[in-house]
Amino acid sequence: MRSLVLIGHGSHLNPDSAGAVYRYADLLRERGGFDEVVEGYWKEEPSLRQVLRTVRFTDVTVIPMFISEGYFTETVIPRELGLGHQGPVPAGGVARVIGGKTVRYTLPYGVHPAMSDVILERAREACPDLGGEDTALVIIGHGTTRNANSNRVVYQNADRIRDLGIFAEVHALFLDEDPRVTTWPEVVKASRVVMVPFFASEGWHTLETIPDDLGLTGPVTELEGRTVYYAKPTGTHPRVAEVITQLADDARGASVVGGEPEAGNVEAWEAFYRLARGGLRFAEVLITPHAGLFEIRHALDEGAPILETVVTPEGLRDRTRLDERGEHRPVHTLRSLARGWRAVLDEHDLRRAVHYLYPALVEEAFACSNHALHTTPWVTTARRQTGIYAKVAGATPELVAEVSREVCGGCLRTRLWAGDKLERTFFDGVPGALPCAEACTFLVAEVREAMSGKKPGGHSHDH
Repeated sequence: MRSLVLIGHGSHLNPDSAGAVYRYADLLRERGGFDEVVEGYWKEEPSLRQVLRTVRFTDVTVIPMFISEGYFTETVIPRELGLGHQGPVPAGGVARVIGGKTVRYTLPYGVHPAMSDVILERAREACPDLGGEDTALVIIGHGTTRNANSNRVVYQNADRIRDLGIFAEVHALFLDEDPRVTTWPEVVKASRVVMVPFFASEGWHTLETIPDDLGLTGPVTELEGRTVYYAKPTGTHPRVAEVITQLADDARGASVVGGEPEAGNVEAWEAFYRLARGGLRFAEVLITPHAGLFEIRHALDEGAPILETVVTPEGLRDRTRLDERGEHRPVHTLRSLARGWRAVLDEHDLRRAVHYLYPALVEEAFACSNHALHTTPWVTTARRQTGIYAKVAGATPELVAEVSREVCGGCLRTRLWAGDKLERTFFDGVPGALPCAEACTFLVAEVREAMSGKKPGGHSHDH
């Protein structure tokens, strides 16, 4: 029995940031091969600090859904997962035993050699008759001066494809480092140019930055007497699912027999199902059993006769990721759950649906009810931060308290990390009693903003 965890960056602001990871998780579930597929994020929920609590089995493979090695794959993700590893990840990945689970952490999918084939497929989609002396390929990478590894995979793919002899020229150009993609007219000699963005998802850079910087008007653009074919990003191609599977199968220390159900996790969900079968109100939702099925709806919609009905966990996920105003909900326990829907699910799908609604809440509340939930004080969380967030370690207790009142005041959880007490949870019959074991990344980001004078509590000269 194997759990697969896909790790994305996510965003506190943009609901589309997690889209590619969700799509691959859905695709891998459909294909089988893993007994469970779970997503985790740096800037959304389930957070990197929560996600290993949510897996069902003791055999866990974690794959960073990034296009190249760099700061997040080498520093942030290993640190937040508690892997005890920093720096470049070896070819076979890193294996650790964490809380009774065997956790294997792999290289990001984008560095797999098979991604060269994905680049070629994207190029053929954009220009079906590619090849010959008049056609060049430009692989567009992001690039960064902060990590030398981030551009290496782009050059490696360019070298592999160049050796195939399909194109007259193959170039690696970048948005944020030299050689810049804007120099392509001087670099490329061919009359036809196929440009493939080596990016993990369709987003701001692929939809706006690159087209605007290059003057592209669509999939095909005539520029300076040459024809430019602009492809979709490599990271959104369905074949990436095959790359992910290969990475998981090749992970160092991969188990032949697989893992067992995680005992604490099993106990928590058995307790949850017992409550759900009798009808359960917790957080902002009401679960009602009906002839072997479960109806989930917003508790304030109790008795409402006409509601939009969803019948899959993914449908519920998509319906509740935005609030009533259409704004993104990076923290799921904020008091902003949209109304006007109901989900009708069987017992098999209930678990994943609840996971989408309130990631890690069942596991953490059950542990809290049994006095077994480990909490992490603000000081420990702040000292663990690196990069642009390292400065939060210098925030005064008064500033943290002020920002926390603003951010956490709209959340259903009780701040155990700040010393607040929670004697009972919804497992004990108190629907709104939900634990918060550690300050979330949303609060960390808001404290940093306040220290920069960009939020209330900050002390910029503009105030």
